[in-house]
Amino acid sequence: MIVIIFLLVIISGIYMYSSNQGKSKLTKSITNTPTVIEKNGKDTNLTSLKENEHKIQKYEGLYSFIGMNRSEIEEKLGKPNRIDKSSYDYSWWVYNTDLSNYIQIGIENDRVVTAFGMGDKVAVNPFRIGQAIEEIEKQGIIKQVVSLSPEKNLYRFELTEEEMEARPLVSIGEVYIQLYVDTFTNEISSIRFMDEETLIKQLPYDMVYRGKLVTPKKLTNNEWREVEVGNTAQILDITNAIRIRHNLEPVEWDVKVAEVAYNHSKDMSTQDYFSHTSPTYGGLADRLAKGEVIYQYAGENIAAKYVDAIAAVEGWLNSEGHRDTLLNGKFNHLGVGVYEKYYTQNFIQKWEQ
Repeated sequence: MIVIIFLLVIISGIYMYSSNQGKSKLTKSITNTPTVIEKNGKDTNLTSLKENEHKIQKYEGLYSFIGMNRSEIEEKLGKPNRIDKSSYDYSWWVYNTDLSNYIQIGIENDRVVTAFGMGDKVAVNPFRIGQAIEEIEKQGIIKQVVSLSPEKNLYRFELTEEEMEARPLVSIGEVYIQLYVDTFTNEISSIRFMDEETLIKQLPYDMVYRGKLVTPKKLTNNEWREVEVGNTAQILDITNAIRIRHNLEPVEWDVKVAEVAYNHSKDMSTQDYFSHTSPTYGGLADRLAKGEVIYQYAGENIAAKYVDAIAAVEGWLNSEGHRDTLLNGKFNHLGVGVYEKYYTQNFIQKWEQ
């Protein structure tokens, strides 16, 4: 029996306001719904499981961390600055002292199952941050179909053209590498390394499978709150890493703005809508006013259904309006709110003292 699973992620628009004392101005609204694959699969390509693999060899850096135990990671990187819970059974060890060497290591049952790097100092061999995607494409290792077969099960990920441009998937041995591409510069923005099981659990692309579907453990409400705290902190870190890359000042955390952002993410989830305008609480200006936030200028990014904070921020970076907000030099403070898989960023420029 062949089963097809479709992926849906959404990002949408940005409201920017010149002041919370004046009228609101809508500058851009974008909805991004990836194309789904309609055809049902025969067994095509499910048996040719190694056809997408790069020449197998060992590489240094984050690639080599997959499969290591926590003691080995501590020897190489030291103790993490923070440990965040994920929704995929592993815990993120976050190293954010230097945002040009920003690293997240995912550990499950004392073993590294995923690793993420952003910044020009991070070793992501055989690739590098800032590398032109054209160089990698010339190697012929980026494929539209990536197949794998752990424990006699068969899985086939099928990427859309858009996904191949923005986040292609490469397999090297038993490590799967997701390349996040800045589609405005056509350079590698960040890289995620995963083992087979983690890739299947995250389900980042449409997938055809035969056999047992591996899924993450269902979270309790309390566990979701822990995951949300981690995703919130990661969005701040990754946003600032991107701003620093573009020679901008990092934004500072704002507790009041974060509360406004969280309430909007929760409202979208519980009331089942996706918009900057809440049927109950209004637009961004209304919500900031209710939260007693004083500001000169404000902007908002929202996203839904992305696998985690990493994917959400990289999604914003590749959408013109969201990118403009992320890289707006006027903004000096940020509040982030995550509710399950709904994400809200509220940027503000505070009045100068």
